[in-house]
Amino acid sequence: MESSVTFILFIVGVALVFDFINGFHDSANSIATVVGTRVLSPGLAVLWAAFFNFSAAFVVGTAVAKTISKGLIHPEITAGDPSLILSALLGAIIWNLITWWLGLPTSSSHALIGGLGGAAVAKAGIGALIASGWVKPLVFIILSPTIGMTAAVILTTIIARSVHRMPAAPLDRAFKRLQLVSAAAFSMSHGANDAQKTMGVIVGLLVATQATFADATGWQRSLYLQTADHVPFWVEISAYSAIALGTALGGWRIVKTMGTRITKLRPFGGFCAETGGAGAIFLASALGVPVSTTHTITGAIVGVGAANRLSAVRWGVAGRILWAWILTIPMAGSIAALSYIILR
Repeated sequence: MESSVTFILFIVGVALVFDFINGFHDSANSIATVVGTRVLSPGLAVLWAAFFNFSAAFVVGTAVAKTISKGLIHPEITAGDPSLILSALLGAIIWNLITWWLGLPTSSSHALIGGLGGAAVAKAGIGALIASGWVKPLVFIILSPTIGMTAAVILTTIIARSVHRMPAAPLDRAFKRLQLVSAAAFSMSHGANDAQKTMGVIVGLLVATQATFADATGWQRSLYLQTADHVPFWVEISAYSAIALGTALGGWRIVKTMGTRITKLRPFGGFCAETGGAGAIFLASALGVPVSTTHTITGAIVGVGAANRLSAVRWGVAGRILWAWILTIPMAGSIAALSYIILR
C-alpha cells in the first residue's frame, strides 16, 4: 500500500483509537475495586481514574515507549512499511473488542505486542523478531499477576494484623478514604505504562517513514523523527489524552467481572489490591517493561481474596480469565498477520 503522508497520519489516528480502546477496555483496572467496594459511584470513579491516567504524563518517563518502538522488531522490517504498523494495531483493536464483548479483562499491552509480532512474522518470518526484546514481556505474563498477588497478600496480612482490634465501622470509613488515594495511584500507574505503548508505536511509525513523512513535512530538521529514543511532546499528550478519554467512558462489562465476580471486596481489600498493584506497575515502568496492568490488578484482587480464605476466590472465573491471557498474544498476532496479508 502506498506510503503517503495522508496514510501515515491515518495510522497515527488508528494508534490513538487503539489507545482510546485501551482506556475503555482497561478502565476496569483502575476503577473495578473502587466501584466494587462502593467507595465511588461508577460515574465519579471513571472521572477520577481518567484524571490520574492523564496526570501520569507529567510524572513518569518514556522507557516503556522506547522498548515498544525499537525493542521487539528489527527496525529494517518496519522501514518504509506503515502497513505493518496498521496491521499490528488492527490485531490489537479487534482482539480488545472481542474480549470486551465477552467481559474478559485481557491485556491490551499483550494484544499490541502480539499484533506487532504477528504482522512482522507475516512479512519477514520469525527472524523479524528481536528474540531478546521478547524475554521481559513474556516473562512478565507470569510475573505480573504473581507480583500483584504477592504484594496484595503481604499488605492484607500485615495491615489486617495491625488493625484487627479496631472497631469495624471506623475502620471501614478510614479505608474508604485511603482507597481514594490507592485508586489514584493505580490509575496513574495504568496511564504511565499503557499510554507509553501507543507512544512507542507512533514513534516507531514516524521513524520508519521518515523518507515520506519527514521530507514532505519538513520535520526532518527537528529531533522528533531522527531516533526512537526521543518521544515528541505532542505524541505524549495525544496518547495520554486518548487513554484518559477511553477510561472516562468505561468498559462496564469488564468492571463487573473484576469488581464483583472474582471475589467480594471491602474498602480494606480494595486498598490493598490497588496499592500492591500500583507499586508493581510503577517498578515495571521505571525498568521499561511493558507490563500488563490487567494481569497485575487481577492477581492483586485474587491475592486479597486468597489472603482471607481460598474459598473466597471464584476460581472458575479466574480460570476463564487465565485462558484469555494465554490466547491474547497468539490471537492478536494471527489477526494482525491476516490483516497484513490483506493490506499487502
